[in-house]
Formats: sequence, C-alpha cells, structure tokens
Amino acid sequence: MQMALYNGLLRIGAPILNRHLKKRLAAGKEDPDRFPERLGTASRPRPEGELIWIHAASVGESVSALPLIDGLLNAAPDRNILVTTGTRTSAEIMANRLPMRAFHQYVPIDKKDAVRRFLDHWRPDLAIWMESEIWPNLIVESAGRGIPMMMANARITEKSYQTWRKSFGFSKKLLGCFRFCSAQSEESAARLRDLGASSVECFGNLKFAAEPLPVDPAALENMMAAVAARPLWLAASTHRGEEEFILTAHRRLLETYPDLLALIVPRHPERGAEVAALAVEQGIEVVQRSDGTKIDAGTQVYIADTIGELGLFYRLSKIAYVGGSLVPTGGQNPLEAARLDCALLHGPYMDNFADVMQSFEEQSASLIVTDAETLADSVANLMGEPARRDELATRAGKVVAGGAETLHKTLVRIEDLLAGGAQ
Repeated sequence: MQMALYNGLLRIGAPILNRHLKKRLAAGKEDPDRFPERLGTASRPRPEGELIWIHAASVGESVSALPLIDGLLNAAPDRNILVTTGTRTSAEIMANRLPMRAFHQYVPIDKKDAVRRFLDHWRPDLAIWMESEIWPNLIVESAGRGIPMMMANARITEKSYQTWRKSFGFSKKLLGCFRFCSAQSEESAARLRDLGASSVECFGNLKFAAEPLPVDPAALENMMAAVAARPLWLAASTHRGEEEFILTAHRRLLETYPDLLALIVPRHPERGAEVAALAVEQGIEVVQRSDGTKIDAGTQVYIADTIGELGLFYRLSKIAYVGGSLVPTGGQNPLEAARLDCALLHGPYMDNFADVMQSFEEQSASLIVTDAETLADSVANLMGEPARRDELATRAGKVVAGGAETLHKTLVRIEDLLAGGAQ
C-alpha cells in the first residue's frame, strides 16, 4: 500500500520533478553529458564477472567507501565495483580516486522505469548502501530481483528516526529488504532495529578507516613556495553564511599578524566568486585559485575554489577550521583534518558527525568557536602557543588511529553475503 501511494505521488508530481531536473541542469548541478544515467540509461557496458554495487549519497559517503572498495578488489582479481552517487562533485572526486576495476555512474532518479533500466543493465551480485540513503523504488526493486543488500556504516539521526517512526510501517518494509545493517554506533543500531531492520550490529564508523586525503606533490611544492614562510590558517569546506564570520575573524587577526594568510576552501567550489566578493566588501586582498591568480605578498585571503584538493590545503596549514559548523548545516568531516596533523576548530553545529565528535570530546581533541570573535581568539592563541597547537593535533591524531577493525568486520560480512550467508 505504501509503495503504491509513493509511486502514485511520483506520477502526479512528474511535471514538478521534470521541471526540478531541468532547473538543476540549467544551474550546472547535473552533468548534461551524463544526464541519461539519471534516467537509468548506462553510459558504459557491464563488465564480465562479479559486480558489487555501492551506493553513496555524495562526497562524504563515497570517500568513506574507498577503503572498502580497495579491500573488496584486493580479495578477488575478477571482481568489479560500480559506485553510484547523486552529485557532480562526488562524481569528479570518484573519477580521480577510484582504483582500476571500480567505476562511477550517477544514481537513477527513484522512478520505476529509471530504476528498472538501471537494474536490467547492471545486474549487481550484491548492493551496499552507505550510511542511510533511502530510495524506496531502488530498494524494493533490487530486493524483488533477489539482489542481496547490506547497509554499511549506517547512521540514523534522531530527526530521521522520529520521521520514520511516523511512516505507518513503511520503514519496516524498506529496512526489511536489507539482509544486514552495520551501524556506526549502538544508538543508530537500536534505532534501526526499532524501525524494522532485522539483522543489525554495531561495527563502528568506517570514516575512521579512510586513508589521508591525496595530494599532487607538484601542487604541494608550488603552494609551499608561494606561501613561503608566511603564517597561515585554513577554513575548510565552508558554507554560505559562515564566510562572513571567517573573513571578519581574519581581518581582526591581521591587526596582530599583518602578513597572515587565510586559505578558504568553499564546500561548493562554484561559490568561489561569491566568497571573493565578500572579501572585497571587507577591504581584504583576495585571489582565487580557479582563475590561476598567484599568491603574492599582498594577498590576504586565498580562495581554493577547485575540486579534490582539500588534502593539499590541510597539508599546508597546522590550524584548520572545519566548515558547515558555524551555521546549522550539520558540519563537515573533521577526520580528514585530523589525519593530516591539523589542530581542529569547529562551530557548535556538528550534528552530522555527532558520534565522531563524541570521540573528539573524550580526547579533548578540538576547540569549539561560536562567532568571529571566538574564532579569531582561538586561531591567535594557537598561533601564539605552538606547543598547545601541536598537542591538540596529536590528540586529534589519536581519535583517527582506529578504524582497521571496523573495516575488517565489514569486509568479512560482505564476503559472507556474497557466499550466500545471512539469508
């Protein structure tokens, strides 16, 4: 009944959905060259042999899947992996980081005809859903074909939990399609069980198992030469609404450190010009990486509005503010900075990483800032006390030291499912 209602609403709302997709195309949020993939039409043939399909919503989830992909490919030389995501940024990052025998396609929109075209072509031997991305037709149609499905690194927030509790059993129908769910935390495991998942264990968070972000050695050498011996700090993966705080904090820091350089990496690179305009409004000398402008002695802010280079900028700075956390967007991944020896600052809004942040709190491995003033004060204090800065980075490094056991347990369960276990 719920699926009939869901698909009925999709049919009624088809004109709205079509207009929405056209707007996304016009805004550059969809890839025009690969848009047929969103309608379920593959852009490449299915490889011969075993094919594992991993679905990840966007950048964070797909990056978390990389250690899993490496482990699965190493275990079987004739195995291939299909990775689906829904965003252009994640597609570009996957294009650069996926190993041989792994490839990317855009996930089809959740309409029956698109889903069926997708499944008819790819015929996966196993489907792994990262975290908690729920597309009813994709789930039900996959299960209906007998494709074993596993939810890996599952996370259910309190808000999502309360919403699904009111779904009149729809959550049980969908979660019941998964033969196994590995949860990031015991709290998420309990929520999944209550919502109807039948086989759930807490394996821990796969994000702890990720490798450090990659870097182009030549780009790193060039940037180190450009910044020379200047002091600098990094604001990573920033969102609209918080760059004003960052720029105000930097302007205040310049009063004490006149040659200080701020590196700002917008979460969405296409916002580079917008962030640059904010800096100009505040009278700050700014350049953008995307237009090839070089850093010179007068540059006060460098906007790194490119894709896939965050590993470069974390390696340049010993102090990093993790974006999306001074505005209520849930925060970005703090583990990436912790793996690269950064002292971490973040705002109060880290809801997307609540379980991870609990580990940071237990180790006293990060500092919370609430506005431009506290951000400026925290950066200034860490710059003035190198020993304290290094200690904070060491504590953050301890938080990310684990992860191998989580990865091992997940790989073992996947192989079990492929062999016909957990029926």
